[in-house]
Amino acid sequence: MELTNLNNKTILVTGAAGFIGSNLVMQLLGNNEQIKIIGIDNLNDYYDVSIKEWRLQEIEKTIAKHNDSSWTFVKGDISDKDTITGLFAEYKPDIVVNLAAQAGVRYSIINPDAYIKSNLIGFYNIIEACRHSYDDGAKGVEHLVYASSSSVYGTNKKVPYSTDDKVDNPVSLYAATKKSDELMAHAYAKLYNIPCTGLRFFTVYGPAGRPDMAYFGFTNKLLNGETIKIFNYGNCKRDFTYIDDIVDGIERVMKKAPERVTGEDGLPVPPYAIYNIGNNNPENLLDFVTILQEELVRAHVLPEDYDFESHKELVPMQPGDVPITYADTSALERDFGFKPDTPLRDGLRKFAQWYKDFYNIEEK
Repeated sequence: MELTNLNNKTILVTGAAGFIGSNLVMQLLGNNEQIKIIGIDNLNDYYDVSIKEWRLQEIEKTIAKHNDSSWTFVKGDISDKDTITGLFAEYKPDIVVNLAAQAGVRYSIINPDAYIKSNLIGFYNIIEACRHSYDDGAKGVEHLVYASSSSVYGTNKKVPYSTDDKVDNPVSLYAATKKSDELMAHAYAKLYNIPCTGLRFFTVYGPAGRPDMAYFGFTNKLLNGETIKIFNYGNCKRDFTYIDDIVDGIERVMKKAPERVTGEDGLPVPPYAIYNIGNNNPENLLDFVTILQEELVRAHVLPEDYDFESHKELVPMQPGDVPITYADTSALERDFGFKPDTPLRDGLRKFAQWYKDFYNIEEK
């Protein structure tokens, strides 16, 4: 099924107060007419809730400029089945974008329960609700788009990572839950003909991002005069992907669901797809830190004479981490004519300016 636009569609976005979810909601409101968006988020305290509240305020500002569309926010948890069943019954979404998840590799070692609850039970509730959206001959959900992660590639030696690669060797529980979501989606696509597209995101960054991500944590520590730890002695590479590129990719994917076709056995061929969304240009962590420092000075978050060398410590790899992430985005380019291309410096410059404004930092 091909959707030429999203006008007049009802869209459910889970994790709507999250980094990717909130930016997606604002982009959808800005790019489409008479769109109806329902957002759900539990606003948990995994990181500073004031950032989530700020994002929701930004959505309110956006909807005020696009009053031909509607925005409804529900504070709730996708791991609560009754909540999800009720949302689907009341709003009957045409498209579902599941971005709600317990994120972070290292935290999955400390608090595994949160990952099972959100990433497995929560995802199951979403996909089961999609299945029942077709009950009694109803039109039902046209497309389920969901967040996977580059972490499913584990320690694969072959780079860049391709969606054709085997991903059966996760090195963290977080990665295992994301791979499990992909498997569940494939099974439900086959059994119930639900068009599903999974997106493997590669190190998303930008303004109002997650404080547990390296660039944000480094900034906090440098500002407080603390030492930043650079893992694997600086020999890590990450495919940093700017938030605007991520939401551009999601919106394009939303418009084009995998086609429903019948196989030779008379049964549905699973309408199922997986794509990488990454910058296809891995950056060395030491180079990344250098650019971040320069942009923090430029934005007057840090003074020009800041002694960076005395605040850097090279340390071994952390459990669950991988040395490199590198996305092969050729399938995304082929099917959607799209490739993320925001330079790292441009993205970090916008983050540094947001950080200064959000925390009301005085000129250094």
